[in-house]
Amino acid sequence: MHFAAFIEVGESVQFPLKYYRNNVAATINLIESMVQNDVKKFLFSSSAAVYGEPISSPITEDHPCRPTSPYGQTKLIVEKLLEESRVAHKLNYIALRYFNAAGADPSAAIGELHSPESHLIPLILQVASGKRDAISIFGTDHLTPDGTCIRDYIHVNDLVAAHLLSLQALQNGANHGVYNLGNSKGSSVHEVIESARRITGKHIPSVEVGRRPGDPAVLVASSVKARQEIGWKPQYETLDAIIESAWRWHQREFKG
Repeated sequence: MHFAAFIEVGESVQFPLKYYRNNVAATINLIESMVQNDVKKFLFSSSAAVYGEPISSPITEDHPCRPTSPYGQTKLIVEKLLEESRVAHKLNYIALRYFNAAGADPSAAIGELHSPESHLIPLILQVASGKRDAISIFGTDHLTPDGTCIRDYIHVNDLVAAHLLSLQALQNGANHGVYNLGNSKGSSVHEVIESARRITGKHIPSVEVGRRPGDPAVLVASSVKARQEIGWKPQYETLDAIIESAWRWHQREFKG
């Protein structure tokens, strides 16, 4: 299972060679080593960023892939490398195109924490926790109902379940597959902030700033293929449920 990558869209626009070296060149090294050592099953952490600006929604796996950032390009290149390696070297693979992973385990024992933090929900909850003054909204002039970006949020435990089902599919003889992982429901940045305000009971100030380069306005998944072919069904299908689980972890993590 290959999860390692640089993942920041904006940074990839500033430093594309950094992203191609790490996300593509290093993955070529991994694939070559697998071929040399006769390792035949590869489960890849891909991204909805491979699609770029969608021409239809929700996005299905056969939607044209036209990434708008070097980050998205690197994920698409690796998917192509895997398909070519399947043909040439019989390397079986499944690529999982994540939409926006979020949330925390219900036990609150483990949650989402990056350094530096860049994901929307934990940033909002850091504001609610008093660790940050305000949440920045990158662009309010997108072609969406409220002007802010719309994303499809998927709970991390649902993501885990999809990986286990994909691994089982590979073990049962699947030789390739590409699947979207999302809830098929889009939420705008404003809607995510309002949900967090309801759940936390905190004011959560926001600040409007300019767009980030490479950010599509709307990314919402169709997960029909994953449901039909690997038997995946999300258990956390509402934004409130995802944020509520994340808030429990944040309260524990930042207690005192």
